[in-house]
Parts: sequence; C-alpha cells; structure tokens
Amino acid sequence: MAIKQTPDPLKALWLKLPPYLRNRYFLALVAFTFFMIFIDRHDVLTQFKLHSTVNRLESDLENYDALIGKAETEKLEMERNRESFARESYFMQKDDEDVFIIVEAPAE
Repeated sequence: MAIKQTPDPLKALWLKLPPYLRNRYFLALVAFTFFMIFIDRHDVLTQFKLHSTVNRLESDLENYDALIGKAETEKLEMERNRESFARESYFMQKDDEDVFIIVEAPAE
C-alpha cells in the first residue's frame, strides 16, 4: 500500500522563486542589511536623530559665540566709559545733580 503524500504549499512557493533569490548568500545579505538598517544599535533612525542633534548644537554654538562677542564689545565699551555708561543705563547721578529722563515720542 503506497502512502499518498500531499504537496507542501510552502515548498511549491519556494520553488517558484528565481534561483538567485533562493541562494543562501543572498538571503544572508538581505538578513544582514535588514538587521543593520532597522535593528542594530546604530540604525538609520538613530543616525538621523544624532545628525539633527549635532546640527542643533552647532547652531546653538554659533548663537552663543555671537552673544559672547556682543558681551565682550559691551564690556570694552563699559571699561572705556564707566561713568557715562552708569549714568545712561542705570540713571545714576551725583549727590548735587538732578537727572531728567527725556523719552522721545513715537513717530506717527
């Protein structure tokens, strides 16, 4: 009595694939590529986040450098004219003086 074998649908599907897709080296390459792009510690999403963080930090560095330059020029100006700076910025006065603050009217 012969045993009737039923055809395996997965095997039939596997045999329908072209031979280069059934190659074990190709399958290993596909698995490795998938792992490196989506699963690895240095995947594409992580690299994108790190790149955007570096760009943001570099722009912050430029902004802070500009602020430092502005503060240094202000410091030099203050050292040159301490008295006039204190009078103009903080409305300081001597004991025998009266200070009048003149505010310009907005242009219409």
